[in-house]
Amino acid sequence: MKQIFVIFFIACSFYSSSQLKEGRVIYERTFQLPTRIFGAANPDIVAQLPKSRTDQYELLFSNNQSLWQYLPDANGEGDPNTITAGGGTMVFRFAGGSNDISYFNFDKGLSVSQREIADKNYVVTDSVRKLDWKLSDEAKTILNYKAFKATAKRISTRPRMTMENGEMKREIVPDTLTVIAWFTADIPVSTGPAIYQGQLPGLILELEENNGQTVFKAVEVSSKVSVSKIKEPKDGKKITQSEFEKERDKMMEEMRKNMPNGMRVRTMN
Repeated sequence: MKQIFVIFFIACSFYSSSQLKEGRVIYERTFQLPTRIFGAANPDIVAQLPKSRTDQYELLFSNNQSLWQYLPDANGEGDPNTITAGGGTMVFRFAGGSNDISYFNFDKGLSVSQREIADKNYVVTDSVRKLDWKLSDEAKTILNYKAFKATAKRISTRPRMTMENGEMKREIVPDTLTVIAWFTADIPVSTGPAIYQGQLPGLILELEENNGQTVFKAVEVSSKVSVSKIKEPKDGKKITQSEFEKERDKMMEEMRKNMPNGMRVRTMN
């Protein structure tokens, strides 16, 4: 009954003449640093690392298309996933680097992303993958918009670091993430932060993964947008998502072998 009520409310709200169908959203992404996996490697550096990091991203949307990219901070800080402490550097690759751009075309069900690894650019083509969402009548107000709660499970992978005979080893293991999203039908575009595009019947204003490990919050919504910027990235070698993952894992393994122990650790999923 609750699901029927939510769907009915959303369907009715689409008839509002004042709805925003193109615009720009600024999100803050905060993620908790999984520093515990590096404790055995260099506890002194780990002790100096912050517990979390917050960065800003922008979402542009119009004509059933969207573009997602990183916004440099006022200090001009580079890679949003790089943390430096005690003369050492650690990189946590969760949502792409500063030069990464993701384009989505919902009519075609297409995703095209510009990704960078070791100074090499790739243009990765994939499909828009939808999760199995469960809608709720639970609601709250976000930026003066009424937002409804939706939950889903996302099957993913994650890197697991272990120490064996004094050597750090990395393996990719399966992982299931719990995702909680708050979306508004007042902005009837099926888009949101990061990879959560083409998912729900309204803009996602807030999203949480894995009990707050990563949180996206919209801090500004505007009707002003440069539509010409919403286009496929072209700068890089064109490959598929599966080809990119193989290339990425190969490069990361080579980088890991060439790095001094404890000085630089890179993890990617």
